[in-house]
Amino acid sequence: MKALKIILLLTGIQISATAQTNDTIQQKIVWKFDINREIDAVAARTVSKNITAAEQQKADYIVMQLNTYGGELGAADSIRTRILNCKIPVLVFVNNQAASAGALISIACDSIYMHSGGNIGAATVVDQTGGVLPDKYQSFMRSMMRSTAQAHGKKTVIRNGKPVEVWHRDPEIAQAMVDPSIKIEGIIEEGKVLTFTTQEAIKNGYCEGEAENVAEVLQQANIINYKLIEYEPTFIDAIINFLLNPVVQSILIMLIFGGIYFEFQTPGIGFPLCAAVLGAILYFAPLYIEGFAANWEIIVFIIGIILLLVEIFVIPGWGIAGISGIILIIFGLTMSMIDNTVFHYEQSFNISVIVKPLALVVTSIFISGIGIMYFGKKLLTSRIFNISLKTELNADEGFVSVETDEKSFAGVICTAITPLNPSGKVMIENEIYTAIAEYGFIEKGETVVITRFETGQLYCEKKTLE
Repeated sequence: MKALKIILLLTGIQISATAQTNDTIQQKIVWKFDINREIDAVAARTVSKNITAAEQQKADYIVMQLNTYGGELGAADSIRTRILNCKIPVLVFVNNQAASAGALISIACDSIYMHSGGNIGAATVVDQTGGVLPDKYQSFMRSMMRSTAQAHGKKTVIRNGKPVEVWHRDPEIAQAMVDPSIKIEGIIEEGKVLTFTTQEAIKNGYCEGEAENVAEVLQQANIINYKLIEYEPTFIDAIINFLLNPVVQSILIMLIFGGIYFEFQTPGIGFPLCAAVLGAILYFAPLYIEGFAANWEIIVFIIGIILLLVEIFVIPGWGIAGISGIILIIFGLTMSMIDNTVFHYEQSFNISVIVKPLALVVTSIFISGIGIMYFGKKLLTSRIFNISLKTELNADEGFVSVETDEKSFAGVICTAITPLNPSGKVMIENEIYTAIAEYGFIEKGETVVITRFETGQLYCEKKTLE
């Protein structure tokens, strides 16, 4: 027993209640954890981690205390799938609300208990602004709600003196929580999305009983002689959960792209590249640890980066390599957010699951692009970047000294030997110099004119036709 306590404490698990009797032989182990938040990657991680820990500790029951107004469809599907495939009976205590994604998760559990004044339902799929999404998304959600209810099978009841088989959870009721066009006599009118109160849920077979706390839930479930083990998040959990926050993930994506861009524009500095690598590590590490990001998804991202490098340094321009690289980068970043257990158990894929992760990645890249366009030139010409450059430039590396006489360069016409976007290389009298384009993007091979020389840096622009 002492060894078990030490293991539990080291993993952030506390024994929060002891047995209800002194008889330890028949004592049941009840594992309890809370989900009091929006349904997202953090919630999915919490559920998966607790179910795995409960299985390892050979718990007899799992109690999930739930209070949520909904969240991401992909995360909800991941949680639903994990619960349905759990061999340990899962009891959910709806301690206030189980709306939208919360309803789907609750229906997946073996038993549902609700707090007085609680609600369950309203599972229509909506966008970030609350607008109802097209029917293809609703169809997917209806199917998930229906199949989740059916997963609990049927039971035999006596009607008019005869045994009749009925669903333990009526699938029609489940999909009525999504679709306002469904009408069920005596339960919901057409044109309204179904939401049950606690008493209505009990009456219609979507709740086993009303309870005020976990102790009452266990009492109603006839679990008397038990040991309650409650999971408490550790410091490591807090760090991982922080990195899994969509806002933080968005910032890390912007850091990756911003770092890559500035490293390309100022090769040899090192700091932007380090920032990009750090951003990639912080982005993928928690997703990989928690089983979201698979090896192939990270490899796809790396291949995308390589193709982008080939496009920029080997075959400048915007061709197949560059476009393919960007697509693979976006694909790798997006797919790494999706729990692969969904594909493992369901062996299918629905586009609805990818919508929100893809939107987050594309939006982050778009914002990063705007930031680069606005701040890029200012940063590249600032002292922050200038003081980071090499103090010695050797001739055998292709560098030559630049005279401090501005007049010796101003007005000189030369050729761009690399793309300038805005930094690149120009050839002046068979010598290679680094230059920055004053305006826009200059292609390799274009004729340019030197406009000025400041703080050891040449500036140029396209030569206009006379």
